[in-house]
This record gives sequence, structure tokens and C-alpha cells, in this order.
Amino acid sequence: MSVPVAVGSTFFGCMSNVVFLELLVKQDPGIGNLITFSQFLLIAIHGFIFTAKFGTKKPNISVKGYLILVSMFFITNVLNNYAFDLNIAMPLHMIFRAGSLIANMIMGIVIMKKKYTLDKYLSVAMITAGISVCTIVSSQDVKKTVIRGVEQNTSELEDFFWWCLGISCLTVALFISARMGIYQETLYKKHGKHPQEALFYTHVLPLPWFVFLYSNLKEHITMAFESEPLPLIGLGIPSTVVYLIGNVATQYICISSVYFLTTECSSLTVTLVLTLRKFTSLLFSILYFSNPFTIYHWIGTILVFGGTIIFTEVPQKVKQMTTQKKIKTK
Repeated sequence: MSVPVAVGSTFFGCMSNVVFLELLVKQDPGIGNLITFSQFLLIAIHGFIFTAKFGTKKPNISVKGYLILVSMFFITNVLNNYAFDLNIAMPLHMIFRAGSLIANMIMGIVIMKKKYTLDKYLSVAMITAGISVCTIVSSQDVKKTVIRGVEQNTSELEDFFWWCLGISCLTVALFISARMGIYQETLYKKHGKHPQEALFYTHVLPLPWFVFLYSNLKEHITMAFESEPLPLIGLGIPSTVVYLIGNVATQYICISSVYFLTTECSSLTVTLVLTLRKFTSLLFSILYFSNPFTIYHWIGTILVFGGTIIFTEVPQKVKQMTTQKKIKTK
């Protein structure tokens, strides 16, 4: 895979994945755990064959070292999945998760005693303000509670309660994810970077834990096969099954391309690609699926992504690269 192909694959895979995810969530808001299990299973099988060489290749980092990482990774995914089942709309979910820098900064200050420059604090303030605006505005238009794909006859207060619980899940997941990033950074400093190995073990080790979600998985597998069929190639394949296959396939393309970029490109390139990808996915989700998005949502979104760009020092790095290019030309 070349860098241009990886960039194209990142956009295609990640954006297509968002489309399939929204199609799935609209049909069954509680399908998150089944989606995660399916994604983990595919990546684990692929990694077992091509990375672990059918179990014959020993890992560079001990399995014990991966277990703590995997625990946080699993909990974060489950909490983010349950948020969909708690009246959280897709655009708000995407904007909220884009605010991971806030949690990273707080955890860095508390755990690693890091100190940041003024522009870093400014960027985090922008991100916090953006998420706050989107959250407050979205709280005025809370989705109805849906169980097994059926809208419930619940009061506004009950719907708002479940929405608040969904926001709590996203917040906790945000901080666990930040702690996971710090632990991962420490692990890589000690043992070196092994992206394909990390990809495999962070997806294969959590698989046994899905036993505790057996009843939930069974329920949503049944719902998937009972969904309205799509007339594909003359076969009436259940639509949820088709969307699930599409989601899993595009997730693999997305995550493998991102892992490739982190090893082959500068942080500037990776940051630009991922930031543009998130923003493009958000716009597509709003326009294609007609999600409610007011002027206040736009203000919040601009603050979040603007703050992200400032935090990652994209303008400074672009200016530096331009200056170096001019010097070389002269």
C-alpha cells in the first residue's frame, strides 16, 4: 500500500463505515455490541493468519501488557455503543468523540504532570465550548426512546433522562480512551511500535468478554435476520445483515489504512487526513440522512474542529514546511 492509496482508503473506508453505521443505528439503535463483535472477529481472524502466523509468531509486547490496554479499549467501545441506544443522535455522537483532546489534556496534567502552552489551553477551551453548545442545543431536541426498533410512548422527562445517561456514557468513554492513550504511549516507549501486532491483540483478546453480552448479541442477531430484505442479486437478504457486512468490511479498510498512515507519514499528514475525514463524515451524515443541524450546531462544530487543528499545531507545521520548501527552491 502506498501513502496516496492509504489516504484514499482512509476516506473511502471511514466515510463508508459511517454511512453503514447510521443505516444500522436507524434500524436498530441497540445493535452497537453486535457491530463491535463482528468488527473485532474479522480483524482477529485476519491478524491470526497474517500477523500471528497461526499462533507461531511470538508478540514483541507481552500479552499481559496488552491486557490492560484491551480492558480499556473494550469498555470504551461498549460505552460508545450503548450511547446510540440512549437517544444520542449520530452527529452529536461524532462531535462529542471529536473532543478527545480535552480528556487527553486533563489526564496528561493529572497523571503525567504535563504542562501546556497558552495555545493548547485556548484550543481546548474552543473544543469544550463547541461540545457544550452542541450538547445544550441537542438537549432541546431529544430523540424518542426506541426499544427493539419500536418508538416508545414515553414522556419528555423519561426521554431526557435516557439522553443524559447517554451523555454520561460518552463522557466516561472519553476519559477511559484518554487514559488508554497514555498507557499505550508508555507501552510503545518501552517496547517499540508494532502497529499490526497491536491491532491484532487489541481485537482478539476482548473476544471472550463478549460472552457476558451473549443475550444482547443473540437478541440483535435475531432482529438482524428478521429485518426487511433487500432485493440483491435476486435474493431477499435481510437489510441489516447487508449493512452489517458493509460496516465490518469498511471498518477493516478504515482502521488498517489509519494504522499504515501512522507508521509511514508525519503526524501533520495523519492529523490533516483524520480531521478532514471526520468533518466530511459529519457533513455527509447531516445532509444525506437529514439529521437536525442548526446554526448553533455549525458554530459548535467549527469550534471543535478549529480547536483540534490549533491543538495539533497544523498551521505552524504548514508554515514551517512552506518555509523549508522555499529555502530549498532558492
